[in-house]
Parts: sequence; structure tokens; C-alpha cells
Amino acid sequence: MLRRLALTALASFAALSAAAPAATAATGLLPLPLPLSVLHGDDTHTRLTVTVSDTGDPATEGVFELECGPTGGSHPAAQQACDRLEELAGEGADPFAPVPGDAMCTQQSGGPATARVTGTWRGRSIGTAFDRANGCAISRWNGLRPVLPNVR
Repeated sequence: MLRRLALTALASFAALSAAAPAATAATGLLPLPLPLSVLHGDDTHTRLTVTVSDTGDPATEGVFELECGPTGGSHPAAQQACDRLEELAGEGADPFAPVPGDAMCTQQSGGPATARVTGTWRGRSIGTAFDRANGCAISRWNGLRPVLPNVR
């Protein structure tokens, strides 16, 4: 959706740029268009640090930087992670919300893996931890894949 909005804005800008010389000659100077970053504010930018440990797979452990809008950083699946975060935002979901205190969770263990996510998501400060201590925590972790690694 963000890409569609950006393309629409770009097409509008191109059309206005083509019409500007004729309009300027007839009516005087036109105001300059605002850049997309001004129109959207900082609510579309994401910059997260994901720290993963105790997964049992050294390839999935470590500290990874993830940047979206544009995609970048050291995260091994940056584009897919950004796409997932955008998908969740489009659904109105908060992937960083804790499990509600009154949730009924299955008493199963998903292993000792833990993750810490800090930074900014869509302009909002994030500082949250993930584990796999029970069914709710496992589901929360799995819902954020591939931002968090696939753990068995």
C-alpha cells in the first residue's frame, strides 16, 4: 500500500511538473510540492535492533539491524522482515504487544530461545522481549517471523 501511495504521488508530481511551466506563465509562481517524508512524517520509517540468543543454531543467533523504508541493515532476511511488518501494520496488528495477562496459554515449551527487539517501528519506540516459554509466547514469536528466526 505504501508503494502504491508513493507511485501515485510520483505520478502526480510528474503531471504537475509537466503542467507547471504553462501555469506559471499564465498565473505566476506555484508553490513547491511537499516531499513524501513531510506528508507522512516519520511514521513509515522502521529501524530495529534484533538480538537473538539460545536458538541452538549459531546461524540464527546474534545482533541484527533491520531498517525499512528503505530496506537495509544486517538482518539476514531484511526485505521479507520489512514486508511482514508492513503486512501486520496493514492488518492493524501490533506485533510487539505483550501477551495479555489473562490469556490462557498451553503449557508447552518451545525451547530456551530469546529475542530482544529495540528501536523504532512506524515512528513508535519499541523495547520488547520474546521467548518461547508457553503456547502464547511461541505463537507471538512465530507471528513475527521472519523478523525473528524460525526456531524449532
